[in-house]
Amino acid sequence: MAENGRIQLNVRITKETSDKLDEIVEYYQENLKLGRVYKGDVLTDIIEKSYEVMNKQKQGIRRY
Repeated sequence: MAENGRIQLNVRITKETSDKLDEIVEYYQENLKLGRVYKGDVLTDIIEKSYEVMNKQKQGIRRY
């Protein structure tokens, strides 16, 4: 099942959330000029960026 270190996630989301994801994918497609953009790639990017922000916030909290 895992290809190139990838796994498949099956999740249920609201129609509203799905519509927002479609809009984000469209934005990536129009503004990043990377060729075809897939939902999985966008979700990966969002998760990676959120993870970086979370870790920076954790480091900031530890300093005090």
